[in-house]
Amino acid sequence: MSTRLSDYQYKLPPELIADRPAARRQDSRMLVVNRAEGALGHCSFKDFPSYLTSQDLLVLNDSRVIPARLHDATGRIEMLLLGQHDPLHWTAMVRPGKRMRLGASVEVAGTSATVIGIEEDGTRLLEFASPPDLERHGEMPIPPYFHRPADDSDKERYQTVYAQDPGSVAAPTAGLHFTPEILAALPHAFVTLHVGAGTFHPVKTEELSEHRMHREHYTLPQATADRINATKEAMGRIVAVGTTTTRVLESQPLGPLQAASGSTEIFIRPPYEFQRVDALLTNFHLPGSTLLMLVSAFAGRDLIMKAYEEAIREKYRFFSYGDCMLIL
Repeated sequence: MSTRLSDYQYKLPPELIADRPAARRQDSRMLVVNRAEGALGHCSFKDFPSYLTSQDLLVLNDSRVIPARLHDATGRIEMLLLGQHDPLHWTAMVRPGKRMRLGASVEVAGTSATVIGIEEDGTRLLEFASPPDLERHGEMPIPPYFHRPADDSDKERYQTVYAQDPGSVAAPTAGLHFTPEILAALPHAFVTLHVGAGTFHPVKTEELSEHRMHREHYTLPQATADRINATKEAMGRIVAVGTTTTRVLESQPLGPLQAASGSTEIFIRPPYEFQRVDALLTNFHLPGSTLLMLVSAFAGRDLIMKAYEEAIREKYRFFSYGDCMLIL
């Protein structure tokens, strides 16, 4: 059983980090991991439907990424909005922090923001004079490892084609490969989990049991619960698209699913036993991340590390704009 941070490290050549998406969503490569056989296969995401049956059900996260990165009027202060309490109050990460002490005010997003609280982790509670105009002044919060500013193409491509409910500060990236045509041809249902920065906070404790996840808000509609229950009764598989969908489903109590809305801080890592999810589509995750630990719990650490070694050898593209992995 792998319960230490050092068990989830690997070396990735920097040139394999994708800072731009594939020319077309469906052109991503897909590494297929067969848990029962311990086998690996290579194909394209266009082949994804061939791995499903008519009894299976895809479950996807329809959260929409908001243009949550802001710069003040001077361009010297950056804010990443993490969560909205009401139209005038947001929690945010800011830098440099020394310019945003308690009581500091700045002009930003067509209004002004004042720091009215500072949390233990350094995040700020901001009070805006009027609701910030994110559509006009905000930038898509693309990951820092892209080493570039967001541009107009990110407004489309760092968003799933089925995104509906605004609230995420990072894309549920496993869904970025779908086109409307591919999705329409497959049985599917939606949950919503608003991805916060906590999902990507590095694990700083060697002993994983000491790491604490940040809470993220989710909604499980009754219609989705009903379809999942019916799929299970018909002996079909629940195919989770992404780790965020997985966390919503695995957060639910045992028994038939019911509609639910709340927040979760579930930390899925070995030796977790999955109750809801039968197959998982996911991207390749950062070394030492809680997401890598989740897929290791699903497929076994040794098989996942073998798959990552194979992906590196075959020069797959990694992380948010990269290729994907289907774990069966």
